Amino acid sequence: MEFAKVGTQSFIAIVLGAAFSFVLPLGITLLWKFKKKEKFTTILVGAATFLLFALILEKPIQNVLVFPTQMGLEDHAISRFLNTRPVLWAFVVGLFPGVFEETGRLVAYKTVLKKRKNRETSISHGIGHGCFEVIMILGVTYVTYISYAVMINTGTFQTAIDRVAAYAPNQADALYTLADQLANLTVAGIGVGFVERVFAVLFHIGASILVFYACKDKGKFWLYPLAIILHTALDFIAGLAMVKVFNPSALVLEAIVGAFGILIFCGAYFTLYKRDIENGVNTH
Repeated sequence: MEFAKVGTQSFIAIVLGAAFSFVLPLGITLLWKFKKKEKFTTILVGAATFLLFALILEKPIQNVLVFPTQMGLEDHAISRFLNTRPVLWAFVVGLFPGVFEETGRLVAYKTVLKKRKNRETSISHGIGHGCFEVIMILGVTYVTYISYAVMINTGTFQTAIDRVAAYAPNQADALYTLADQLANLTVAGIGVGFVERVFAVLFHIGASILVFYACKDKGKFWLYPLAIILHTALDFIAGLAMVKVFNPSALVLEAIVGAFGILIFCGAYFTLYKRDIENGVNTH
């Protein structure tokens, strides 16, 4: 099969996307660390929380239950049941990250960060979690896109698809679609993805503040289930859009995600984090 070549502009857009996916998170991390003189290990714990609870624990379980064919497995009763009920499917897809990632924050604050009671710990953990997610979701993706673009332009992409088709036919079909998308990528299109990730980082910082105070202050443990509910709701909306139950334009969906992220961050920051400052609570 002949694939459309990835032009210079599209290739530059992909390379810029890969570069910013690493530079932006690292820049945010270093700026916060040196401004607040925070321990870098707290930020690393946030990154490790995402790695362990989202990628190592959550995704494999979710994929086996909800997306078995994408894993090269046979469809089963649970996945068939969910796939015929799009609203329930979207809820389950949202529930997994809500439960796993917020529980990951709780475990981190109760164990390795147990002795770090300063309020900056909450933001440091959120930055580590959110920025590492940017690197894993956008950074790794764009680096992969660069290799795909080179293979498309050198005529070896079909060979790669044939190898994938041998063990995962559904993924091979997705690569044909991806080839067309790569040929039409623009800087503006990639920019939209970055704006979405900025909002996601704000959400993760807000959620980290909520769970931090759920662990720090007696009587506020209810903030932990609240964080799960809010996280589930955000991904539930995205899930509804994926199955076309809720079918807004891309711009409207980004606006919803953006508003959600900003509201959660501002709510947690001003009602919890900043209140410590106003009350003169010691930060270290």
